[in-house]
Amino acid sequence: MNSNGLFEIAAVISQPGRPRGRGRKSSGPPPPSPVTQSAIDRGVDEAKLLNPAKANEPEFLETLAKMNLDLCVTAAYGNFLPQKFLDIPRLGTLNIHPSLLPQFRGAAPVQRCIESGLEETGVTVAFTVLKMDAGPILTQTKYKMNGSEKAHEMLDVLFDIGVESLIEQLPKVFTGEAGEIAKDQGEEGLSHADKVSSEEGDLDFSALSALEAHNKVRAFDGWPGTKATFIIQDEKKGGEPKEIVAKILTTKVGGSVEGGEKVVKVAKKQFSIPCKGGEYLDVLEVQPPGKKPMDVASFVNGLKGSSVSLP
Repeated sequence: MNSNGLFEIAAVISQPGRPRGRGRKSSGPPPPSPVTQSAIDRGVDEAKLLNPAKANEPEFLETLAKMNLDLCVTAAYGNFLPQKFLDIPRLGTLNIHPSLLPQFRGAAPVQRCIESGLEETGVTVAFTVLKMDAGPILTQTKYKMNGSEKAHEMLDVLFDIGVESLIEQLPKVFTGEAGEIAKDQGEEGLSHADKVSSEEGDLDFSALSALEAHNKVRAFDGWPGTKATFIIQDEKKGGEPKEIVAKILTTKVGGSVEGGEKVVKVAKKQFSIPCKGGEYLDVLEVQPPGKKPMDVASFVNGLKGSSVSLP
């Protein structure tokens, strides 16, 4: 911190940029990471932009050590921080983690929270130690959810709250008080948020209740997304049934199932999927194969009276 009370950014660190586009293949160097690009847009000196592939690279650690850092702040960095890194900042490293630690330690806290159907989440600012997301808690803020939020929306909300909380605590950090008042997490309520796999986006309605399916759609909306297989039958024209795989984008829990267990209820502005437990999952927004996202009314209109069932 400068003598005039302002904070100086010594460096902006992110993982290297990755190729974009289909297949993630491109000629020439990859574009900057979003974090690096944001720093460039804000006029941060290029010499302060560091993009090590791993945080234990000797050259990277030597560069940091020469900066005489007071504090490091991380948020969704995605790289393991070795003890040699943690020893460099004089006042330690603070991490903004979008969960109520020790709940949902790990790579996908928001996704796992929403998938679990919890009504409350939050954000924690904690000191970083060698064990993942296990450091002493400086401050924690709770957030009530209404059951419709999607993961990408909650990430934005929680990181905004986390940044504000961090800024409020910075004076205590620089006086050294933060290190004294930070509380040990303990193990009560401990859970882990494993990294999401692409296979988890497949929806099996025979194995999921409507609420469980709805929560998966919300949890995995950014990546990998959720998709389901349907059998389309044009009963007027006859012919062979057609199988499609559509992305399910927005849903809500519907009413009790009527009729066949695998028959999808299709009507004007309605596409309701029967689920385990006898309730419908009402689809509000969908993306058919090869097309752009659309509301359910447009999707149903495109079916042109065809019946829909599950495999």
